[in-house]
Amino acid sequence: MTGMSGAAVTRDGEAPEDSPPCSPSYDVTGKVMLLGDSGVGKTCLLIQFKDGAFLSGTFIATVGIDFRNKVVTVDGVRVKLQIWDTAGQERFRSVTHAYYRDAQALLLLYDITNKSSFDNIRAWLTEIHEYAQRDVVIMLLGNKADVSNERVIRSEDGETLAREYGVPFMETSAKTGMNVELAFLAIAKELKYRALWQPDGPHFQIRDFVESQKKQPSCCSFL
Repeated sequence: MTGMSGAAVTRDGEAPEDSPPCSPSYDVTGKVMLLGDSGVGKTCLLIQFKDGAFLSGTFIATVGIDFRNKVVTVDGVRVKLQIWDTAGQERFRSVTHAYYRDAQALLLLYDITNKSSFDNIRAWLTEIHEYAQRDVVIMLLGNKADVSNERVIRSEDGETLAREYGVPFMETSAKTGMNVELAFLAIAKELKYRALWQPDGPHFQIRDFVESQKKQPSCCSFL
């Protein structure tokens, strides 16, 4: 991650081409990857966070790797998230592995209406521990929480699995936006804390933060 300061910003969070050199519009940058089985809603989650829109209609699987940038402000610090959307199909898994090593954070999704996507979380975590950095930030997300009438995975099951692996957990809805911003901003807050850590500074625990924010009426109170 890099400490920087800066100027104007384009739609994807980059400085315009005619900006003076050495004047990016962010202070900290971090690479975030979205992982999980095909069809769990990774692309929809990213678009909801980036553009505030829901990608409705026929499901089209991501092929290989795609990414978007977004700059968010956390505690007065501008954090540029480089968010990589990955294909969940087995045939693209070797491509995904190559991107693990320099990721600072991983959002691991399952679909609360699809039991196999939840059962496969352990396999995903095994891959993460094999290919990703040892100190990578991991967050477990139970997506499609808006489809409660089709739920097959209880929220308690997600909580239990997250506690087993020591990672934060929340349920999200890419359709309604429920907890989508909270998930990414919690990651941004953790990356900011790590990049600007000082021995005598305040301590931050992403799991404690997520739990406290889930109890709040608004997920954006820390901006």
